[in-house]
Amino acid sequence: MYNINYKYIAIEGCIGAGKTELAQLLHQDLGGEIVLEHFSENKFLPLFYQSPENYAFHLELQFLIDRYEQILSFQKQIKKGNQFVISDYFFDKSFIFSDNNLKDDELELYHRLFHFLHNTLQKPDLVVYLYKSAEHLLRNIRKRGRPYEQSIQQHYLEEIQTKYLDYFNETAMHPILIINTEELDFVENKTDYNYIKSLLSNEYGKEKHLLNF
Repeated sequence: MYNINYKYIAIEGCIGAGKTELAQLLHQDLGGEIVLEHFSENKFLPLFYQSPENYAFHLELQFLIDRYEQILSFQKQIKKGNQFVISDYFFDKSFIFSDNNLKDDELELYHRLFHFLHNTLQKPDLVVYLYKSAEHLLRNIRKRGRPYEQSIQQHYLEEIQTKYLDYFNETAMHPILIINTEELDFVENKTDYNYIKSLLSNEYGKEKHLLNF
């Protein structure tokens, strides 16, 4: 039996890290409400991978609005303290991806809007970041076979991963648990999954915590 003391846990990671799979497994085990990002509904996503310079701002703005509306819809339950929520993203990923994808003039405007919206949202009690090497991430992306993702290059994944880790170094608004899952298979291996689940029983301070590195 695992005693989870967090009301709102956000699972994060680079593209292909297994965020949704872990969130779904935890939801099946722990109950509560699951919140999954509706990335497939963003009509600019396939266009961005075809032409990043023309569609980056459209993509990031659409994601920002969609994430804000989704989190806003469930945060009242969290504040009441009577609902456990597991999510496969946190709002700050909008800042991280925009910092990598947008031009300087776009970025300034975008960040003004991001900070305005961010200040109104409930923050996760715990962020769990699943670290995998860019090579491993690329294999996962190729394996799941989403057509619009097949043009993703390894250097892009490396850039995004670096942005995540830099962001975690600069912010301490919530506990951040970074787990190296390079040698873990929490989808197929029950022992690996239980190990990750057991980590959620621990109490973490508002700082970055590294495991398995």
